[in-house]
Amino acid sequence: MVEFTLPKNSKVTDGKAWPAPLRAGELREYQVYRWNPDDGRNPRLETYQVDLDDCGPMVLDGLIWIKNKIDPTLTFRRSCREGVCGSCAMNIDGTNTLACTKDMKDIKGAVKIYPLPHMPVVKDLVPDLTEFYAQQASIKPWLQTESVTPEKEWKQSHEDRAKLDGLYECILCACCSTSCPSYWWNSDRYLGPATLLQSYRWIIDSRDEAAGDRLDDLEDPFRLYRCHTIMNCAKACPKGLNPAQAIAEIKKLLVERRT
Repeated sequence: MVEFTLPKNSKVTDGKAWPAPLRAGELREYQVYRWNPDDGRNPRLETYQVDLDDCGPMVLDGLIWIKNKIDPTLTFRRSCREGVCGSCAMNIDGTNTLACTKDMKDIKGAVKIYPLPHMPVVKDLVPDLTEFYAQQASIKPWLQTESVTPEKEWKQSHEDRAKLDGLYECILCACCSTSCPSYWWNSDRYLGPATLLQSYRWIIDSRDEAAGDRLDDLEDPFRLYRCHTIMNCAKACPKGLNPAQAIAEIKKLLVERRT
């Protein structure tokens, strides 16, 4: 029988339960994943009590409150706080989402927060997205043309522009890719939902003249065809996009050009 063992110091243990703040009003329990690569300890879940009378309604508000009022060593990414930058993507209540748009009221019980799954962790809630960004760069996500550059802009009809709806809104938060089992096991070769959605966005852009080269680059058993339409990506996307549909459209284009 095959026996699997976890890497050393990978088991999540119970961490410190911080006391509730004095003279606090309504409290909300946060259980937050903590791991510091420099202290040699196992990752752990630390418990905090957030004073809702002194805090905003979103999960990110609670994390910022903890960092400012209780534990300044807590590490996480955040920037726009409006669901635009994708920086605060993390696993909240068992689902990949954005902390800045996740309302605490939508969560029953303790607010449990982990980093995005199946990614190397830099520290606490910060995943290492180096490979994810390298995959994005590999598809050359910019307009490629051979025609003479116009004096002003590349023009596009309203109909062709509408084809990009549901694609250009992607904020590269990685919620979809890190919810995909195929990406978990083959992230070194499978591009994943986010990158493939971005690729399709450029393939169907009427202004782009490199669709053939883009499709050639994707026609590979692993880069594209590891998608098994599990649909976790569409369920996880905080912007309501459907990467699985974009992947299916790429596969259709590859079939059509063979006939």
